[in-house]
Amino acid sequence: MRDKVYLALVHAPVYNRRHEVVATSVTNFDIHDISRSSKTYGIKNYFIITPVDAQLELTKRIIGYWQDGMGKEYNQNRGEAFERTLVAETIEEAVKEIESREGKKPKIITTSAKIYENSISYKKLSDEIATSDEPYLLLFGTGWGLIEEVMDMSDYILEPIRGKAVYNHLSVRAAVAIILDRLFGEN
Repeated sequence: MRDKVYLALVHAPVYNRRHEVVATSVTNFDIHDISRSSKTYGIKNYFIITPVDAQLELTKRIIGYWQDGMGKEYNQNRGEAFERTLVAETIEEAVKEIESREGKKPKIITTSAKIYENSISYKKLSDEIATSDEPYLLLFGTGWGLIEEVMDMSDYILEPIRGKAVYNHLSVRAAVAIILDRLFGEN
């Protein structure tokens, strides 16, 4: 069922341009825009994953401002989008949270600009989610992508988004919106 789909934006462990494992910075745009996309497409919860204490604190403060602070009065729609936004230090913490809510571990779906043996089309995954009672967790990486160990733990890896140009470096916000629309949009 589509009511058991979760999403996570992973800031660590990810690669940087030199293929080193790093933690990237949480951005205000990603918090806002992915929360709004998640609400629009019925994602149960959106996890922002970062192990960095200062990033955790900042992210919680931003979310709190729109849920409980002046932001809620200023823009009620934004506060509504943040109702589904959570913060976790690790992927494993998000998986445990989902497992405690759903009674079973979620299937892990990752995204990449590459094709893998377990790559899956949007149509096939959309159909599976629509008819399954399993929970699903869609992982999106920041920086230069999720590390191989995360890719290896995935049940499926979504096929890459391809435009008509050779250039292929979408913002993660844009990629999330495109993928959610392909999986859960009207078509």
